[in-house]
Amino acid sequence: MFDRFAASGLSIRQFCDSEGLSKSSFERWRGLLAGEASSVADRGDACARAGFVDAGLVDVGGGAGRLELKLDLGGGVVLHLVRG
Repeated sequence: MFDRFAASGLSIRQFCDSEGLSKSSFERWRGLLAGEASSVADRGDACARAGFVDAGLVDVGGGAGRLELKLDLGGGVVLHLVRG
């Protein structure tokens, strides 16, 4: 998203309006992720060590279809999300 913003040539306000985001959320996440990026070198490849799997983008027909996602977080905790 931040790459799209940088390439857009829009102000933060214009970009957030076009994406349906609040300006404060955009700025908060940009600041948080900038702090994360500076510590990536210290962590090495944390995603690989944690068994992270990039699922990419999930297309459900423009939001019209049903999406069900279950994540087993371990310790008997399961996160179950349903849309549609």
